[in-house]
Amino acid sequence: MSDNIRVGIIGGAGYTAGELLRILLWHPAVTLVFVHSTSNAGKKITDIHKDIIGDTDMVFSSEYSSDCDVIFLCTAHGESKKIMEEQQFPSEVHIIDLSQDYRYGDNPNFLYGLPELYRDSIRGHTKHIANPGCFATALQLGLLPLASQQVLCEYLSINAVTGSTGAGQSLSATSHYSWRANNMQVYKPFQHQHCREIRHSLEYLQKNTVPKIFFLPLRGNFPRGIYATIMMPTTMSHNQVYELFSAYYETHPFVHILPNSMPDMKMVVNTNKCVIGMEVYDGMLAIVSTIDNLCKGASGQAVQNMNLLFDLPETMGLHWKSLGL
Repeated sequence: MSDNIRVGIIGGAGYTAGELLRILLWHPAVTLVFVHSTSNAGKKITDIHKDIIGDTDMVFSSEYSSDCDVIFLCTAHGESKKIMEEQQFPSEVHIIDLSQDYRYGDNPNFLYGLPELYRDSIRGHTKHIANPGCFATALQLGLLPLASQQVLCEYLSINAVTGSTGAGQSLSATSHYSWRANNMQVYKPFQHQHCREIRHSLEYLQKNTVPKIFFLPLRGNFPRGIYATIMMPTTMSHNQVYELFSAYYETHPFVHILPNSMPDMKMVVNTNKCVIGMEVYDGMLAIVSTIDNLCKGASGQAVQNMNLLFDLPETMGLHWKSLGL
């Protein structure tokens, strides 16, 4: 167990990096070595991430440092592979990549970092971590117990709404406040890139048949959070489903199962929690899974993976209060 993990961040100006900084600056086992940003080099970090004013006087660096135990890649999709190809990081430096570049099991040096599925493999792991996507995290956590018992049916009907921060910090037509406010829109129907991640995990657990996934992602009119509803036929009762989920997540500290109600999103926003509820009616099972897309769906889960890599308590630095009301 290490109590002084030296950490670097590459791609330090975006939403996920900002969330990561808020966590790491108060993590009791972390020393922040550098935060890199090509476009903001030389500026104070608090010029960009204004809410951590008073917490750090660091400035963005223009260069990487290898004098680290772990480096978080908070870069755009496609950039992480370029960095890994161009930079010769020492073999002892762990990389935790928050992009989608290494999530699909096609690079043996990266392990898919969903702790509720691969915790034992991640703990003390000697290689790198591909941090899961936000939608993929919420949906997999709503499906893993069922897949572990081989009871997923032939198809899944999924509807999930995400906040505007899921689109990143770069301005686009659909991230303008005037467009998002009082508005909602389906995008990438049936073809969202996170479906590939979900199928990969379901294949690992339910080896006989993998269900078809009919997924409608939506842009929501709120900044952060994911609210996902999964529906499928079932022969199980409500109590059987609840007991199955409770048993699966009994030793996983961030997943909480509601016995007789559905979660609301404010229960998880600003936390690393996933809260799940379910209901069975007339042979149909509805599962609701909700997370904060920037925390459990990105930076919080990345720190959870770091804790496991360095054999720290899984929850270290990740106890926060939700928004509540």
